[in-house]
Amino acid sequence: MQDVATIQALLAPLFPGLMGIRLLQVAPDRVLAEMEVRPDLCTTGGILHGGAIMAFADTLGAVGTFLNLAEGHGTATTDSSTKFIAGAAVGTTVRAESVALHRGRTTMVWQTSITNAQGRLCAVVSQTQLVLQPRP
Repeated sequence: MQDVATIQALLAPLFPGLMGIRLLQVAPDRVLAEMEVRPDLCTTGGILHGGAIMAFADTLGAVGTFLNLAEGHGTATTDSSTKFIAGAAVGTTVRAESVALHRGRTTMVWQTSITNAQGRLCAVVSQTQLVLQPRP
């Protein structure tokens, strides 16, 4: 199994690294991470942009799926649904927990809960990840 540091290094040069996502714990059924709410990730009024919330959650579901893949397989998001509940202010840190609802042979389903610095639920994201077969 991959550890936090190895997966964090894989993410560093990619979009999740640009966003500043920091993995805290990774396991085949659960991924925990945090992200600083920077001004460049916000909308007007200094509130974390909905797209940043969705990208944060999408990353965690993809990481969770990656941890379950057989050698040579890949993954892609096929469906994502977000319910926005509260905001997160610039200068604070949001935390996300993604848990596996289904880990099948061809798809995996993850639910991610994102909370703000006060522990208030900001969003719940459900996503489906397709398991991609190795290319010949």
